[in-house]
Amino acid sequence: MKICITGGGTGGHLVIAEALAEAVAQQGHEAIFIGSTSGQDRKYFESHSIFSHVYFLETTGVVNKKGIGKLKALWLVLKAFFASRKIIKKHNIQATYSVGGFSAAPASFATLSLFKPLFIHEQNAVDGKLNSILKPFAKRFISAYDKNSPIKGYPVKDEFFKSARVRSDIKTVIFLGGSQGAKAINNLALSVAKELQNLGIKIIHQTGESDFERVKKEYQALDVEVELYAFTKEMSTLMSKADLAVSRAGASTLWELCANGLPALFIPFPHAAADHQYYNAKFIVDNNLGWCEQEDKDLKSILVSILTQNLESKSMALLKESSRDAAKNMILDVVKVVNG
Repeated sequence: MKICITGGGTGGHLVIAEALAEAVAQQGHEAIFIGSTSGQDRKYFESHSIFSHVYFLETTGVVNKKGIGKLKALWLVLKAFFASRKIIKKHNIQATYSVGGFSAAPASFATLSLFKPLFIHEQNAVDGKLNSILKPFAKRFISAYDKNSPIKGYPVKDEFFKSARVRSDIKTVIFLGGSQGAKAINNLALSVAKELQNLGIKIIHQTGESDFERVKKEYQALDVEVELYAFTKEMSTLMSKADLAVSRAGASTLWELCANGLPALFIPFPHAAADHQYYNAKFIVDNNLGWCEQEDKDLKSILVSILTQNLESKSMALLKESSRDAAKNMILDVVKVVNG
């Protein structure tokens, strides 16, 4: 079977695309990728051997544009729509899986125009604009936050499950600002660093590239030992070392933490579209799997109060919430639908 995987713009969408592509390959099928020249699509997949073919079409986001900018963005989507139709026909694609983001629009609409089945994965607790438009026309709409979703779980790379373990006492804290970094989390880490060191708790910190040098100098001034990264692709290894995370609430990071059994204090990015990071984290809090606080709160006091807690029940519950076979089941479902 030949499947098109489309979507991206941000790393959160693209790690889902990668997990699905791995599942396609493991089941003996073929996947192509259609993304955008904008965002991170090319950085992720330009030299990625897991896809038989990759295409990056000239598109940009539409939702946040105004006036002439919106018209230009729509024109690029229209051109990419016709290019996507040609690509889908050329490769005899039998179904398309959209992982969301502006990159997904051309190939998703092209798939529907060719009367081929479209499958959608929504990564956040709040449906994205494009996914909301396409949802009525999709064969499946999968969401880990929806109890009525026909497939449970969130596609996470297997390495996060392989290094999973149950946590109890806190010996190491990892601070995660995401690929772009988060100044609020960086400042929280610095404010509590001395106290963590005095408690014998190790620190791992991913700062984001733009704030790395400042944070590095501050740790040196505090004379605090830290395992410090601007950006790293070894996130599963770092998570496996930690007992507690302090993190933004982007969907992929949130579910990677779940898969690893690593409890977290989530500090949502306050300017995320439709405040989706808050609602992602709210799902975790509502199910008693972790903590969430807005970045204008007294984060230091909240974090310190967590340090003395036993995390075993939350860690075990996180592991139960995750599904190692989510991506596999999503592709099995495609095969089932296509084969009737």
